Amino acid sequence: MIGFRLGAEDLADTRFAISPLSEVMGSLRALRAPALYPLHARWRARVLGTLDPADLPLLSALVGDTLALPDFLTPRPTDFAPAFEDELAAVRATPVEVVRRDLLAAHAPRPLPHALRQAAAPGDAVVRDLVDALCAVLSRYWAEALLPHWPRMRLVLEGDITYRARQLAMGGARLLFVDLHPNLRWRDSVLTVDKMIGHHQVDASGRGLRLVPSLFAHKPAPPISAAEAPMVAYPGRGAATLWEPRPGPDASALAALLGAPRTTVLRLLAEPLPTVELARRLGVTPSAVSQHLRVLHGTGLVTRARDGRRVLYRRTPLGDTLAAQPGAG
Repeated sequence: MIGFRLGAEDLADTRFAISPLSEVMGSLRALRAPALYPLHARWRARVLGTLDPADLPLLSALVGDTLALPDFLTPRPTDFAPAFEDELAAVRATPVEVVRRDLLAAHAPRPLPHALRQAAAPGDAVVRDLVDALCAVLSRYWAEALLPHWPRMRLVLEGDITYRARQLAMGGARLLFVDLHPNLRWRDSVLTVDKMIGHHQVDASGRGLRLVPSLFAHKPAPPISAAEAPMVAYPGRGAATLWEPRPGPDASALAALLGAPRTTVLRLLAEPLPTVELARRLGVTPSAVSQHLRVLHGTGLVTRARDGRRVLYRRTPLGDTLAAQPGAG
């Protein structure tokens, strides 16, 4: 059991935050223990099929046998939604003694795995080299495994925070904490996280509390070390919707957005065509087509290039995306 004693100032400084690096580290748990993360099974299979095998030993070593994570790799967010690169910069700045402490704590009571053994070696240089290697492999993993999905992930996480804000407005901190997870309990100014390996209580002492929703958390996860400022990563709502297939575009919606004539012009521009050919196919004057092309070009939906005395128009990738719908030609 781990507890956070929160005074009035700490409650006033209780904030939510979104952490890309926390999601990266949480997703490594899903790779390590798939039985706890059935919702992410398809994502896991896809990621394991694309990762560089040379990176897997180091990535796997970052998760302890109890699924504990090193605290310095889940830093407390200083902003509402820090960039992944900024969080990685904070990791690089971690003092050597903290890196050693956190890696050992994540794997206690077992020794460090082979991929992390240099953390126990004497001297600061070897630990700094290890941190650089960790940041490099985590950066590659982020780009491959989560960055393509991050806009949708962030939307789901922000949806969770919106819901929590409503709970806070309706029932105060007590309802907020009770609704986060059954393992969280608020009583006598102490927020308790049950069913933890660690057993200590941390006095927030004016540092406030950070609540970080995660789509890869199966239960609340505070820092391992009592020296860290109060933070709890908790299971965010909506994880089951994350990998649902996205519905295809609605043809009528595109026409409502652009208007029927411009939608028709956009559909015809799957191949390069000049203004006169578009006018012939549509049965309208070239000047009417030119007006539509100016709007489509100005909004980045079509591109143009000169071919002798003619100007050819074609859809851009953005235009292709909008035109990719039932009935699009």
